[in-house]
Amino acid sequence: MDDPVQTTDAAPIRAGDQRDDEQRTDARPDVEQVPPENPEGHRPGPLGRLGLWVTAHGKIVTAAWILLVVGLGIFAPFVEKNLSGAGWQADGSDSVAVRELAVEHFGGNASSAIQVVVTGQQPLTSGDGPRVLAEITDVLKGDSRVSEVMAPMPGATLSPDGKTGIVLAGAGADTNDMVRAATDLTPKLKALSTADVQVAPTGASVLWSDFNSANLEAMLTSEMISWPVTLGILVLAFGALVAAGLPLLLTLAGLIASAGVLVLLNELMPVSIWAMNFAMMFSLALGIDYALFVVVRFRAARMGQQLSMRAAIAQTMDTAGKAVLLSGATVLVSLSAVMLVPSPSFRSMAGGIMISVLFVLAATLTLLPLVLAKLDHRINKFALPWSKVAEHRSPAFERWAERLWRQPLRWGGAALVILVALAVPIVGLNTAMPSIKVLPEDSSARVGYDQVKSALGDGAPGMLSIIVPTDQAGAAEQVLKSDSGIVAALPPMSPTDGADLRMIQAMPTVDPSDPALGQTVDRLRETLPQGSLVGGAAVENLDLKSQLDTSTPLVIAVVMLLGFLLLLVALQAPLIAFLGTLVSLLSTAAAFGMARLVFQDGIGASLFGFESQGFLDAWAPVFFFAMIFAIAMDYTVFLLASAKEHWETEHDAKAAMIGAVAHSGRVIFAAGGVMVAVFFTFALSGPLPPKEMGVILGVAVLLDAFLVRLVLLPVILRLTGRAAWASPRWLQKMLPKVSFSHN
Repeated sequence: MDDPVQTTDAAPIRAGDQRDDEQRTDARPDVEQVPPENPEGHRPGPLGRLGLWVTAHGKIVTAAWILLVVGLGIFAPFVEKNLSGAGWQADGSDSVAVRELAVEHFGGNASSAIQVVVTGQQPLTSGDGPRVLAEITDVLKGDSRVSEVMAPMPGATLSPDGKTGIVLAGAGADTNDMVRAATDLTPKLKALSTADVQVAPTGASVLWSDFNSANLEAMLTSEMISWPVTLGILVLAFGALVAAGLPLLLTLAGLIASAGVLVLLNELMPVSIWAMNFAMMFSLALGIDYALFVVVRFRAARMGQQLSMRAAIAQTMDTAGKAVLLSGATVLVSLSAVMLVPSPSFRSMAGGIMISVLFVLAATLTLLPLVLAKLDHRINKFALPWSKVAEHRSPAFERWAERLWRQPLRWGGAALVILVALAVPIVGLNTAMPSIKVLPEDSSARVGYDQVKSALGDGAPGMLSIIVPTDQAGAAEQVLKSDSGIVAALPPMSPTDGADLRMIQAMPTVDPSDPALGQTVDRLRETLPQGSLVGGAAVENLDLKSQLDTSTPLVIAVVMLLGFLLLLVALQAPLIAFLGTLVSLLSTAAAFGMARLVFQDGIGASLFGFESQGFLDAWAPVFFFAMIFAIAMDYTVFLLASAKEHWETEHDAKAAMIGAVAHSGRVIFAAGGVMVAVFFTFALSGPLPPKEMGVILGVAVLLDAFLVRLVLLPVILRLTGRAAWASPRWLQKMLPKVSFSHN
């Protein structure tokens, strides 16, 4: 049957002589010399026509991609230096307002200020202390991003014994520039240490600087491990070295272009460095997925069905290319829901991934067909002895599908039990913003944090900043002095510019990561005089967590709704679109159940090399859910698109289910294996958040690819039978016509 969306007036493609076709290709791989028609006389659809166009205009397409990659690649080397490390805030919150007011009116005495902790073996007024303090002041004043420099003050930033003091470098720039300032200043300040006096910069800006440094090292280590592992798995999956290199080509093109775009975007708005980290992972993961699906289909058409070059390209793009396009759209839609979280870091991370997906998708639909046409039979160069390069339908997965058809309840029930059992621990999952434990013990921010805590008290690293109208300062002082969660409050600070405001700094009784701090902040916001604002670095974390708790259910609902609608448009069948969306929750819930056991309860902490915080980082549920769902729907589209293709051809439920697993099972299995390997490399190095990312995403892909897509979803197709593909007439009239068949 003809593809309903294929309305071209182009002449049908008919067969030329296959032997002559191969001789021409081998002699000169110019696709314009290949006979333009195939045996079946099909009219190619929109993507088929796109594939034929790019192969016929190879020089134009090649030049365009070279210009794109080289043009954007010029900026790519600056990505690590230019992208920001901050932006972890809840826009519109009281704590962000406090920070902005402190920068504007109180000499930069804000959460983003750099705290230089100076610890001596004797009081800082003797020995090397005075000289070191003077040198620290000179270094800080020499940086234009520092506003006012405040020396240690008795009763506030100087310990009772006089041996530990904090020199405060007020924030004279935005949070992103202060992180960069911390990166530049920390080595200079630490170099001022002597045998008797230790200098250790700390504070939120230094924390993010140290974290970005440790994170970058972890990413580089992971890349060193993951790329050889990935290539090895791809060689096994493709059965040939040349074919295995194609996904890496797409990934490299996508990564370079994405990095360049992110650097340019950073000139307009702050972009988190995490955007590049996640873009790297998704470029690799999706580049592999898409190339596998397209290349396997092309080799089957060209070498298996013995189609001409043009016919093979057209068929590949109209089937596998269409599935790739819908998969990419699903991924983009899932990630776009993260934009609902009003936090710069989340929005820039989601945007970075979406940019990388767009480039990989564009490369798959334009660059890959051209490369396939140029390589032709040479794609099988350096093939493994046992590989069957022309085989699209896997006998092993066909036998597996037949077993699932015969015993659906046995296998489906087993998969369901495993997933539910792994998901049960999610009931006790606790989340909080990252503590100081995410940093290596020898990092400057952690060393300074521990010194402040030891010398000044548990709550000293998490000082609260309260800004009140001038006429309410006295009443605010009384509230702070009477609150059980506050150890001490400093006298109100006057503004530097005469504003009608006062700032009061208060020390809580507990560590910044203690849950009791949240109760204290909530209580103060209720009891302080009207117009008071409570902030500080620790409070910014609490406000962001509160915002994430509010946004997460909305993001999950929007992701699932949009995912369902895209599947409905693609499959034209409401039942299987709904069930395909619903089962994605199982692997996600199971992954977070495992995360609770590993990161909250500390099971396996020594294996992965981290110190448990007693909770999961608060940003993980909302962001990782979107990522996991995007990947899960990626596999869902591949499997169900193949099933729909067989259903349109044969209108037989058994043929649709078995054909889908036989034709897409190997691709899902191989792509899942690569993703699991890539993600778990992030779990083996670096600070805690990348480990969380690696374990959660690795477990999710492992369960989704091997239990949900290769067991549970085929069983659902078996149990629903013809009903899976039923669609009411009124719905058919509303939906655009989409077909996957190529008959």
